[in-house]
Amino acid sequence: MKFKRSIRSDLSINITPLIDVVFLLLIFFMVTTTFSRETRLLVNLPEANAELAQSQTAQIEIIVSREGSYLINGRALVNNRIETLIRGLELESGGDRDLPIILIADAEATHQSVVTAMDAIGQSGFARLNIATQRQEDLEQPTNAPTNR
Repeated sequence: MKFKRSIRSDLSINITPLIDVVFLLLIFFMVTTTFSRETRLLVNLPEANAELAQSQTAQIEIIVSREGSYLINGRALVNNRIETLIRGLELESGGDRDLPIILIADAEATHQSVVTAMDAIGQSGFARLNIATQRQEDLEQPTNAPTNR
């Protein structure tokens, strides 16, 4: 008597090793993945439509020009280095770190120039920084416009 074996019953695929490999890859990628948390800085931006603030008598005004040069209370600095700006703040404040500082930047000034000024203010130990804005009406009216008399 001959037994006839079916070929179909002998063929089977064992997928257990394949599943093991997939799970090992999944665990590998989960363990080696790094997550980074970005640090963020909360900045309260000024509103240009607010009422004009009463100016205090003792304050330091830093102006950042379009070219990136700095003026402290109307006096131009010799260069644009942060050390010069820090030294100018020390001389102008007379050691009083409680004076408020008003930072006024030209609309065309580079972001780096403004950040450098803010960094110099922070390194000098000042804690009261105000960023000045202009009203929309002030921007529309040129300052050097001829007047009709």
